[in-house]
Amino acid sequence: MRSNRLGELLAAGELATNAWVSTGDPYAAEVLGHCGFDSVTIDLQHGMFGIESAIRCLQAVSATPSVPIVRCRSNDAGDIGHLLDAGAYGVICPNVDTVEAAERFVAACRYPPAGRRSYGPSRGLLYGGVDYAVHADDTVLAIAMIESRAAVEHLDAILDVGGLDAIYVGPNDLSVDAGWGPLAGDITDRLAERLQHISGRASATGMPVGIFASTVEQGMQFDSWGYRLITLGNDVGLLRAESARRLAALRQAH
Repeated sequence: MRSNRLGELLAAGELATNAWVSTGDPYAAEVLGHCGFDSVTIDLQHGMFGIESAIRCLQAVSATPSVPIVRCRSNDAGDIGHLLDAGAYGVICPNVDTVEAAERFVAACRYPPAGRRSYGPSRGLLYGGVDYAVHADDTVLAIAMIESRAAVEHLDAILDVGGLDAIYVGPNDLSVDAGWGPLAGDITDRLAERLQHISGRASATGMPVGIFASTVEQGMQFDSWGYRLITLGNDVGLLRAESARRLAALRQAH
């Protein structure tokens, strides 16, 4: 089976960089896959597209050096299995707030007897290889999102769930759920304390932890706190930021 470079980096405790596709455009996904990111995430939860576009994006990323992964819409075994069958080499699952939710998510990612994933890998065989089903459980990444007070309260128990490969933090949802509102710039002191608590607990168990950073500066800060899978914005944010930078530079020089 094709190896999972992202999984290898995380298992070794090395920094892994991740791109994020919210447009559902295969060309954008392919471009990001050739930019040097270790993985490209196709975001079905908040992205403006559906499963058909997600499959095309996975195909596009598969033609690049980056590892194709997805964020599913919810902790639904049918949806998760469909995305894995489409060739996703990892799934980021939102709203994993309890041990039961984490166990249900992991089971959806694993074939029996380890889990409940139905056999029918389709594109998985094309991308992963003819022995996909033999090695998929050890290769495909199950990544649970920690983005609520409940998830933080149950964090130690979630980290102990067998078969979970990593956790991933959504700073905005974590802040909103705490009653602090969405981020409007720099990380607040209260949120910083919570983010460091999560990374510290995860690091103590050897569990890799990822996070979404809105800026390079945030990414560097998260790296210093022990986060090892760092997303540097999404395709829309990168397009807007670079467009604004170029326009400002031209107008200032005029």
